[in-house]
Amino acid sequence: MQEKVCGIVLSTIPYKESSKILNILTKEHGLIGVIAKGASSMKSNLRAYTNNYTYGYFYIYYKEDKLSMLSQVDIINTFSNIRLDIEKISYLAYLCELSNQVLKQNNDNSIFDLLIEAILKIENNFDPLIITNIIELKYLDYLGISLNLDSCIKCYKKNDIVTIDGDAGGYICKNCHTDEAIVDGKTLKMIRMYYYVDIKSISKINVSLKVKEEINRFINTYYERYSGLYLKSKSFLENIINS
Repeated sequence: MQEKVCGIVLSTIPYKESSKILNILTKEHGLIGVIAKGASSMKSNLRAYTNNYTYGYFYIYYKEDKLSMLSQVDIINTFSNIRLDIEKISYLAYLCELSNQVLKQNNDNSIFDLLIEAILKIENNFDPLIITNIIELKYLDYLGISLNLDSCIKCYKKNDIVTIDGDAGGYICKNCHTDEAIVDGKTLKMIRMYYYVDIKSISKINVSLKVKEEINRFINTYYERYSGLYLKSKSFLENIINS
């Protein structure tokens, strides 16, 4: 029986002579593999709808734990604003690759909502670095490397927090501080806000360049130290940002 699911294509793989296997994150079933027969053919009705980052309703013959079959796609949003900007599409590529890796460890349906809301915010011109950092922090729970944002990582005291360190793995208080770089007090507050905020509810968010850079530096270090992930799209994104 045909089923209608809401999803986004995270990646595609050529299959046989003219078909594709789509790696689709769906609201209903999490991450699934779907065969799009003949989708690479110039004459195929599916050709335009089976590329990376297609977001829409997919009509499939669903098979649990097996490859499903695609019959039709209705586009929800083309992300046209993102696709016109090389930096924004680089963030999109990174978020999708990161989500794909997170899903391999935890195929939780709530990841779909987090990813889609993040992409929609970037499409609507919210700062892509801020939105991406928010997602990165929220994904830590799914990766099993949650942050302790309530106390010092060394002594567990809640008072006199002076910095946050990616190698140490969290907040550091005045008594435990040694040679870790001191960050802006607003950075400590904003990291906590990033972690707990509902992305969908964000209507405006202003963060200074210094605080954004400190938060991003911490997250990059934390991921490198604890996640075990290496993403090609991350390296490409950093080259785009720094060029």
